[in-house]
Amino acid sequence: MKAGLMFEKLGMTQCIDGEKMVPVTVLKVLKSKVLFHKTQEKHGYDAVVFGYGELTKENALKKLTKPLYIQMKKLGENYYTSMKEVRVDDGAFAPVGSDLDLSVFDGISVVDIEGISKGKGFAGVMKKYNFGGGRATHGNSVSHRAHGSTGGRQDPGRVFKNKKMAGHMGDERKTLQNIKVFSVDKERGLLLVRGSVTGSRGNLVFVRSAKKCR
Repeated sequence: MKAGLMFEKLGMTQCIDGEKMVPVTVLKVLKSKVLFHKTQEKHGYDAVVFGYGELTKENALKKLTKPLYIQMKKLGENYYTSMKEVRVDDGAFAPVGSDLDLSVFDGISVVDIEGISKGKGFAGVMKKYNFGGGRATHGNSVSHRAHGSTGGRQDPGRVFKNKKMAGHMGDERKTLQNIKVFSVDKERGLLLVRGSVTGSRGNLVFVRSAKKCR
């Protein structure tokens, strides 16, 4: 069984599980509607494509790119900020035009969560990669937090690609795997998962059934 929906990260709190306090992240489901299907015959795989973040026609003209606006216009009267797809097994499609809610996660206890990590700006190697840094004394000057040598001289005569160096940190797409679902509140549209989730409060995250743990 496969499922997936877009959520807004509201923040973290703690809940009681037996005799223990468990840190949980609270996610609020976004209103989503099935727009169309992708099929094995036409696309090579089966998937449900849904839209989220409903817009009025006037706002859609301002906020959507022209190709996306034309595609939304062909699909129906409603407009959405973006689209996402979830693969399904054996053509188990949700009907086109139907609303998706937390009921798609019935029976699912482990999920994967995809989101954008917090941006940290420009960072040195000690912060970014946990380097040890240089010596504090004995001739070291202005190089206490430097990364040191990046390559040889004549051999290899260059710096290898993907060398760990200072640079932009964070603001990357990350996927957390095998996160346990603590509870589901269908009335309020809330999903509580154990532990922390990538990103800041208010960020959008994509939650899907776990690929490696069923």
